[in-house]
Amino acid sequence: MTSATPRPATAYSDEHAAVYDLIHTARSRNWAAEAEAITDLVTARHPRAASLLDVACGTGKHLESFARRFPHVEGVELSDGMRRIARQRLPRTTVHHGDMRTFDLGRTYSALTCLCFSAAYMTNTDELGRALRTMARHLEPGGVLVLEPWWFPEKFLDGFVAAAVAEEKGRAVSRLSHSVRDGNATRMTVRYTVADSARGISEFTTYEVLSLFGADEYRAAFRSAGLTVTYLEGGPNGRGLFVGVSPRGAS
Repeated sequence: MTSATPRPATAYSDEHAAVYDLIHTARSRNWAAEAEAITDLVTARHPRAASLLDVACGTGKHLESFARRFPHVEGVELSDGMRRIARQRLPRTTVHHGDMRTFDLGRTYSALTCLCFSAAYMTNTDELGRALRTMARHLEPGGVLVLEPWWFPEKFLDGFVAAAVAEEKGRAVSRLSHSVRDGNATRMTVRYTVADSARGISEFTTYEVLSLFGADEYRAAFRSAGLTVTYLEGGPNGRGLFVGVSPRGAS
């Protein structure tokens, strides 16, 4: 049955989680290649890195690849639907429920990642700083934090639209998005139509708000967490990457 008015949903909803991998693969996201490049960034700075925590790990697609390069990996994810898929994908890997501002796992890791512009869901610089400090507390001496930002204010295209269609056996998904600037944030409306051979056609719409932090605001958050920080142009989706390193302590 087709709904006349698409249901509102959130970026954390089960229905969004169910189509996430399919539609973003169709949008040319290559999780394995991204994880490989990020692993190289980590090991160049911390050659003996043996553990990694993926913060806001989503459905575990990056984590799946990190698990082939690091002896020990774990994830943290706020969305129940995303976390459920990650646990199904990686049944021998611990995926914690947690908020990047407050999680406390009681241990440290050689590396942390925060990808897919997840840090931009922080609503202001105070929240961003809090999240960075929480992540930094989970780094061992000399550990590396790699963070993928959302667009900087001067690079964001107001009114940007995008479309994608993905198909697999028994299911097809379309995604239409429209993003506008609202002060220091992006308001993104994303409409999904899902055609399923067993369930028919359904629609839902997500409404996302992403903060347009500037590069200096990201750098300040890293430094407030006690990390040295470098910004690298390019990155997996053209938005670049921030790489922070924790102090090594006394030798």
